[in-house]
Amino acid sequence: MNIIKYIMLLILWISMSLIGKIIAKKYSYRVEELEEMKNALNIFKNKIKFTYSPIGEIFEEISQNTSIKNIANIFTQAKNNMNNQTASEAWDKSLEEINTNMKEEDIKKLKNLSKLLRKFRRRRTNKSNRTHRRIFRNSNTRSNTRKKKE
Repeated sequence: MNIIKYIMLLILWISMSLIGKIIAKKYSYRVEELEEMKNALNIFKNKIKFTYSPIGEIFEEISQNTSIKNIANIFTQAKNNMNNQTASEAWDKSLEEINTNMKEEDIKKLKNLSKLLRKFRRRRTNKSNRTHRRIFRNSNTRSNTRKKKE
């Protein structure tokens, strides 16, 4: 009878150890995904800021360059959703559809980025239009002064 108790205790101990390792692994994957998402969003910010590439192309490039499959799937899904939705709606939908190791609070914070994405897109468009007008005005002024000198 004691042998059965010890066998049951051993099975219980092994199963609890395995469950603990699985839960710990999920948390370590969460940290890795958050780090990779941070890197991907930095790439996104720099691409928007300096190259003026379309959002779909940037999402495609990030999905190809990320090492974690879940993060790559988020950006791929967002790019695919942009065919019939706005960028912010596509981002929200891809965060909901892709199963990751992130907590719900992480997903909510990432969804808040879609609101910033809308504002940033509008602000960038207005800013780039102002920049183009300023460049045109400066070059036009320079050419007019050259004509007057001749």
